[in-house]
Amino acid sequence: MSNFTLHELQCFDAVVAGGSFQAAADRLHRSHPSVFAAVAKLEEQLGLSLLDRSGYRVRLTEAGQSFHRKVQSLLRESEELRTHARQLAMGEEAELRVVLGDLCPMQPVLALLSQFVGQCPQTRLQLQFEAVTGPWERLLEDKADLIVHRVPKGDVRMEWIDLGKIAMVPVVAPGFLPFQPTSGITPQQMQRFMQCVINDSARQPSSQAHYVVEGAPQCFVPDQLMKKELIVHGMAWGHLPRFMIEAELREGRLLSIAGKHFPGMIQDLVVARRCDRPHGPVANRLWDFLALQAPVLKPVLGRMPRQAAAGAARKTT
Repeated sequence: MSNFTLHELQCFDAVVAGGSFQAAADRLHRSHPSVFAAVAKLEEQLGLSLLDRSGYRVRLTEAGQSFHRKVQSLLRESEELRTHARQLAMGEEAELRVVLGDLCPMQPVLALLSQFVGQCPQTRLQLQFEAVTGPWERLLEDKADLIVHRVPKGDVRMEWIDLGKIAMVPVVAPGFLPFQPTSGITPQQMQRFMQCVINDSARQPSSQAHYVVEGAPQCFVPDQLMKKELIVHGMAWGHLPRFMIEAELREGRLLSIAGKHFPGMIQDLVVARRCDRPHGPVANRLWDFLALQAPVLKPVLGRMPRQAAAGAARKTT
């Protein structure tokens, strides 16, 4: 039996994925006859009938199902090998692009980045700051090598390293409300008060709103620092990362209204990168360096009220 080729395996996999030889040809940018011939030659060499061609859609035979599982594994390894070869050919990058999101605690993260870039004098670190879904957009548009933010962990285009947890706490300044702030405050009570919201820096932002009270007046800011200043000065209320307001909460300059109706949120802070793109040697070393340092945040960033913590475990963004 002669050896089959990678091309024949790719044609076979494409037919299975598309359900027809024409769909496979379109996917591979090849002619229908060439795909058909490649799969027929593969079956002849194996001495197996891999596809049932009797129906409208081409289906796997029992032997084809077992063989296809092995083919998928081999094709993945082949792609990984090509990616590794591209990485080796890239050489050390002149520039490393890192996007920090609005949830990123600057002090510990910048300390790590500074420590790393000091070891790579030939590579310039380009830092960008984005908010809400802006970091994801930069990463998925190949405009960032990695991001430090929260990510949709179900997105198969990304891989991540957990750096720690960020507690988001709903807060007001003393005297902002004409009634006593309690953990029982409802969205209806807060609907008439100005809520501070961070602008999404993505060019095509998601329509999904985070922590927003429907119908409440809103003011918009570019980052968490400006949001904090507006809230501390009694101009609005909103959710802030607990690590930013520990002193204000302790000294009574901000009051938490976390409770049943505003449970707050626990967000996973991660460093993320594309897993379907090649990375240069410096980017790979930075990734490994951050993996060794993780987690970079304290396990507990301050306690939320018991009912808030329970609600945060149930709530999703």
